[in-house]
Parts: sequence; C-alpha cells; structure tokens
Amino acid sequence: MYGSAPAAPVTVGAEYEARIEDTAREGDGIARIEGFVIFVPGTKVGDQVKIQIDRVMRRFAIGHKV
Repeated sequence: MYGSAPAAPVTVGAEYEARIEDTAREGDGIARIEGFVIFVPGTKVGDQVKIQIDRVMRRFAIGHKV
C-alpha cells in the first residue's frame, strides 16, 4: 500500500571516504553517500574524511571519523 523505504546505501561497521558538505544544527558535520545523509561529529565543512558507520536509521546514518 505505502511501499517500503529504499535500502540505505551504507551498512553498520563499514568504512567510507566522504567530504563533509554541511553542518547540522547540533554542530555535527554532514556527509552524503549516494545522497544518503550521514552525521559525523567532530568534523567541519570541507573535511575529507574516512567514516565508519555506527548506526543506520531510515533516513540518515550516524558515523565517526576513523
């Protein structure tokens, strides 16, 4: 009836290279993998970082800088 949400393009424990594109209200950096938002604490706009995914939600993920 409503369909299912597309699967997230990231998985818990996996590492990805990404650039921090924006800053969230709480101050976390925001990266995107295939358009999927990943919040990364301790980063700032313009940082090129390796991220490890800690938690995947329906519309976003939370990771940390490796």
